[in-house]
Amino acid sequence: MVGPENRKNNIIQALHIYKTFPGVNALSDVSFDLRQGEIHCIVGENGAGKSTFIKILTGSYRPDSGELIVHGKSYKYLTPYLSQTLGIQVIYQENIVVPQMTVAENVFVGREKASRFGLIRYQDTVQATQKIIDSLKIHLDPEAPVEKLSPAEQQFVKIVKSLAYEPRVLIMDEPTAMFNVNDVKVVLDLVKDISQRGISVIYISHRLEEISEIADRITVFKDGQIVITHDNPDKNFDLNLLTREMVGRSVETFYKKDKNTIGEVVMEVKNLKLRRHSPTIHFNLRKGEILGIAGLVGSGRTELVRALFGMDRKVSGEVLLRGKPVNIRSPQDSIRAGIGLITEDRHKTGLALNLSVIKNTTIAGLDQYPGGILNLNQEKKDVEHFILDLDIKTPSPHQEVRFLSGGNQQKVVLARWLFKNVDILIFDEPTIGIDVNSKNEIYKLITELAKEGKSIVMVSSELPELIALSDRVLVVKNGRIITELNDQEITEENIISYAFGVTDDGQSKE
Repeated sequence: MVGPENRKNNIIQALHIYKTFPGVNALSDVSFDLRQGEIHCIVGENGAGKSTFIKILTGSYRPDSGELIVHGKSYKYLTPYLSQTLGIQVIYQENIVVPQMTVAENVFVGREKASRFGLIRYQDTVQATQKIIDSLKIHLDPEAPVEKLSPAEQQFVKIVKSLAYEPRVLIMDEPTAMFNVNDVKVVLDLVKDISQRGISVIYISHRLEEISEIADRITVFKDGQIVITHDNPDKNFDLNLLTREMVGRSVETFYKKDKNTIGEVVMEVKNLKLRRHSPTIHFNLRKGEILGIAGLVGSGRTELVRALFGMDRKVSGEVLLRGKPVNIRSPQDSIRAGIGLITEDRHKTGLALNLSVIKNTTIAGLDQYPGGILNLNQEKKDVEHFILDLDIKTPSPHQEVRFLSGGNQQKVVLARWLFKNVDILIFDEPTIGIDVNSKNEIYKLITELAKEGKSIVMVSSELPELIALSDRVLVVKNGRIITELNDQEITEENIISYAFGVTDDGQSKE
């Protein structure tokens, strides 16, 4: 709670906030404060109320009751315009950049530098963008098309855009979810620099080690309420304590799987070329195997799995399933061949957010029904089976998936491929934006699928995740496989060393 000695330093106070949705008590008696120039981190499981609270601060939702005090002035609620006017900026996890526009155009969209006659002065816009980039000490071309940038670079664009508004409060929702180790450090340094400029930061992340490193204070949300707020003066908070407070019990930091029996080769990839001048790629996948793919963001990991699934065109190459060549030119070809893909962006390419759990589950497998005739009662029974089996937390099979937490949305995508009964599952960043408890549930599901004989390809930026789950790890760099790691070779040191292309003596591994 807010002590009288700190009240004068508060930029924002939220007092006794309540918010309900049909059938859901999203926030209950939430009181929170944000001080001048601090980094205040918010943690909690998916569905704990974090996003609802942030949307109240940004004016997207109106509270049912309570009070908001911003810069000493009281409000019953904020609107998006009022929130922005008060200096509150938010960087959401979801992509809010326009791919076809340049960095500078994205940063100043709707606020372009113009002459007194109203003519847009593009170079002035570029220069203003470059000034912010330089102040952050990051490498970003203001004239580069955003669609050509890596996910990490696109996140930098969002940060630059937010700072162009000269905010007093910056809210960051999972800013490093898609970043590798090196990019994470850059972002954390940026956050520290921003707070030192006097800007107050609300930082939301499931990566608890980040929270421990940068937080001045940590607030734990659970079931729509604030459990506790901790001071973190030494930047070394007890992560086990945080997990216990978040989930109500102790949770293992990293899941440990049992050794699994690996069977025959089910897929061979030969002479795969992603681009005209890129090197060829060769690898195989065995029955019951979890094959990890590591590498820096932009190394070609996602491009590789998208090409395998037929989402992107390949220049050349051959895919064999159980020794027989298959021609994969589209996702439909992959699905018919028994391959499913859980994409890194479930909102954009993984789910139809406005459709129900039922329709998202069965959308790829309607041919499962005899004669192609859909029996709605049978469809509902089939989906209820997966809801129970995967422990998907939803009030109803008819619930639109946009209302589910990130972890449960990911389970719905998985349910789709289990309903289709594919033999090969490709996971691209399977736990991105998912809380620690849901991560462990996903890990358990992946290992159980492997035990059942499914073959798994898993791309992940979470090295502990790769190390704990993978039977083999392929390290990708510059569009080609640098090395294959087995058993005791699968260590964080080895993966990072190959990903960055250096040996212990500083020499290139390429």
